[in-house]
Amino acid sequence: MKAAQRIQYGPPEIVQIVEIDKSIPKEGEILIRVFASTVNRTNSGFRSAEYIIARFWSGLFKLNQTTLGSEFVGVVEAIGKAVSLFKEGDRALGYDDVHLGGHAEYLCLSEKESITTIPDRISYSVATALTEGAHYALNNTRASGIQSGQKIGTIILQIQE
Repeated sequence: MKAAQRIQYGPPEIVQIVEIDKSIPKEGEILIRVFASTVNRTNSGFRSAEYIIARFWSGLFKLNQTTLGSEFVGVVEAIGKAVSLFKEGDRALGYDDVHLGGHAEYLCLSEKESITTIPDRISYSVATALTEGAHYALNNTRASGIQSGQKIGTIILQIQE
């Protein structure tokens, strides 16, 4: 399968399309055929490591992950033993800023990671960019310490296809 990988930290030009082995789901894992991904702030930070603190997650001197891509959509192609949350053919979207891998044709990850099915009314193209912003919004909301009944403002979201 093809994947966008880097072998060192640096500018966008270090990323190359290479052939790698297709993953096989282990127990509790699902294999997703990736239809789309994004190039976002998280990927750029891990690629460049311009902010040295990123290396604490992506590898201080040697890269922990070579395939980038934290945000992805696709279809569940295979499931490992003991998978109960997904079935083959499910439309899926997810966000994984720990293992990455969304910039490949296939991605294997635990069914318990930040992944869910895509509602029928949402297209793959819309679903592709939903997760990173939601991930940071949720974490910032939790960090703010807001309590039930408090208001922090009004946000109106309208999804159009």
